[in-house]
Amino acid sequence: MGPWGRGLPWALVLLALRGAAGARPSFVLLLADDLGFGDLGSYGHPSSATPSLDRMASRGLRFTDFYSSSPVCSPSRAALLTGRFQMRSGVYPGVFSPDSRGGLPLSEVTIAEVLKAEGYATAMVGKWHLGLGINGSLLPIHQGFDHFLGVPYSHDQHTHYPQFASQEYAGQSWRGPFGDALLEFDGSVGQLLQTLQENGLANTTLVFFTSDNGPSTLRMARGGSSGLLKCGKGTTYEGGMREPAVAYWPGHITPGVTHELASTLDILPTLATLAGAALPKVALDGYDLSPVLFGSGKSPRQTMFFYPPSPDPLHGPFAVRLGKYKAHYFTQGSFHSDTTPDQACHGLTPLTPHLPPLLFDLESDPAENYDLLQSGAGPEVLQVLKEIKLRKVLLEQQMGFGESQIRKGRDPALQPCCVPNCTPKPSCCYCS
Repeated sequence: MGPWGRGLPWALVLLALRGAAGARPSFVLLLADDLGFGDLGSYGHPSSATPSLDRMASRGLRFTDFYSSSPVCSPSRAALLTGRFQMRSGVYPGVFSPDSRGGLPLSEVTIAEVLKAEGYATAMVGKWHLGLGINGSLLPIHQGFDHFLGVPYSHDQHTHYPQFASQEYAGQSWRGPFGDALLEFDGSVGQLLQTLQENGLANTTLVFFTSDNGPSTLRMARGGSSGLLKCGKGTTYEGGMREPAVAYWPGHITPGVTHELASTLDILPTLATLAGAALPKVALDGYDLSPVLFGSGKSPRQTMFFYPPSPDPLHGPFAVRLGKYKAHYFTQGSFHSDTTPDQACHGLTPLTPHLPPLLFDLESDPAENYDLLQSGAGPEVLQVLKEIKLRKVLLEQQMGFGESQIRKGRDPALQPCCVPNCTPKPSCCYCS
């Protein structure tokens, strides 16, 4: 079904066998790598060439307030697949390396496993970044996927730095190498949608697109754009975790724009509902977004909690959003967000506690510039702050931190190698 893996940093593909009228839908989930809130034409970028994604946005439902669960790769992917904050499955602190011993625990229930129980055929194409394991024991085929075509870790191409574009796309955009890679990504999405159309699957398939975390502004013009949002990858500011997102299902989802609050955590419960599947019997952090997708009601998500790349129970979430308000209890820069004019984003900017917290109205101040508590907050704002604090405390009381899979250490023998059984690793793994 199309050239997956060439232009797509990661495409998670979930398909159901077609049946009689009223059969359960198929699903295609597309997750870009390090793509920022401001990188697509449909989100306001003046020079991005993304006609396929923009067409999806114009014919589908475009989200303006959609969040990843983490500002870096491995934990955000773990949360998307499980509907649970990454701390519960131990995917913290940071990300997995090619020689990491750990990975997403096999005991975790993924979207693929939920759908396979209902007879779905499942496949995963592209970047995994959730562990390799001895003899590939932690790869997607052991997490509910029938097929896997891709790489276990970051392969450092396409929109993840450094970018790569094939000969057909190189030099074709106005944005240089990043734009070329993005254009190729978009071209692959277009071919995928065309394949669904040609096979009579377009009207029975929900296609959902988003990104795993914000852009690496360290790379400047080659690192993507968070648009008007503050900072980028690695931070709990808006630019690190608010992502572009589009739900596309012709004949079922009415085209439009929604400002309802939503997250990658909500994808598993939503797909489970649409497939008529039972939810895993574990603590879930996501909600069913069906009312938002089909225009029948508001989002059940009222709150979003912002955890840093290296979370711990002592600090809890660095920030909390309730409705249009966002309170920062801790802030910290990230080297992924270096080179921006804003010093708060930079890697050498230390962990800073805020008591009282910084409080922003994201409707009027999405760039998080003006602290409401510095300008004389009224009773309404102070009441909101009390509610935010209460919700933060309640979450912290029930948030379980699983054993860290990333702290399990490293083993060079686990590193993927193009020269099987050679020694010594990794120096013998050079590919001609």
